[in-house]
Amino acid sequence: MTVASFAAVIAVSVYLIVGRAREGAALGLPLTSHLLALLAVATEIITRALKITWSAKAVRIELPLWVSTKITVAGDFGGSITPARSGAEPARFLVLAESGIPASSALVVLFAELFLEMLSLAAVVVLVAVLFHDAGRVLAALVGVVGMYAAFVLGVGAVAIVLARRQVGDEPPAWARRLRLSERRWEMLGRWLGKVRETVAAVRDVHPGWAIASFVASFVHVAMRLCVLPALVLPVAPHTPLTPLALWPLGLLYGAAVVPAPGGGGAVELAFRAALGGVIPAQFFPAALLWWRVYTFYLYIVLGALVAGGVVLRAVRKTEDAEEEFVEAE
Repeated sequence: MTVASFAAVIAVSVYLIVGRAREGAALGLPLTSHLLALLAVATEIITRALKITWSAKAVRIELPLWVSTKITVAGDFGGSITPARSGAEPARFLVLAESGIPASSALVVLFAELFLEMLSLAAVVVLVAVLFHDAGRVLAALVGVVGMYAAFVLGVGAVAIVLARRQVGDEPPAWARRLRLSERRWEMLGRWLGKVRETVAAVRDVHPGWAIASFVASFVHVAMRLCVLPALVLPVAPHTPLTPLALWPLGLLYGAAVVPAPGGGGAVELAFRAALGGVIPAQFFPAALLWWRVYTFYLYIVLGALVAGGVVLRAVRKTEDAEEEFVEAE
């Protein structure tokens, strides 16, 4: 599925880029554009790693910055090669586990990171609404994306709190057996609920200073995602409207998480053309699309593969192997 989806991504990209290139559009951009885009990407990765380290400190867990950086790029790589970015959190969890972090502490760090991501994304959208009050439909699209993301994170938190209050017995009840929860699965569920109880207890005891620092880092990392496309386009087309250049890519990046196909299956590229095809000057559109995807997608895959590729693949395999073990045991 991943290979087929990536083939679709490349095919759609080639179709969109070559069609414009035949009309005389160039694929290259000046060095200034690339340096600004790289600066935005580097700042985004560093601040995201700081966010994870400081989130861990907020719940009194020591996590070195290098481990947080590895968690960051591992999650990006795992999310890129799996449907709906479903491999991101297992990859991050395995990096934490292999760094000696207990499972309950790893869950705390991951949920704190998701929660702060939601808050910072909401704060960025509020700031954008003030600065770009005439943004129109792109602002409405961003609000919709933030709303879905917030509902997901808050839903996870609510489910965790409810489950943390429940105790399970040694034997699965009748309803659990009807759901094919064998004794081994029921035992694993009981252990998992114990971890959830520890996670909820830890989240309630947050250090406010480190939590605020983590929120600031998260705000900066989300804001950097607004900057990549303007950094690429404005040096060559300074009169291009800033609002759609900054806002549409943010909505596309977060909206891509709901696309089942790994990497978006070409949907991101098509949405990019629909949203920005009439905004970016035609002679620069192919280069803008190509390099925006390089700096927001392909570069993260390369970095994740180099830094934590083996860990990510083990995370995917562990999920598959666990299910096979359950089936064999039954």
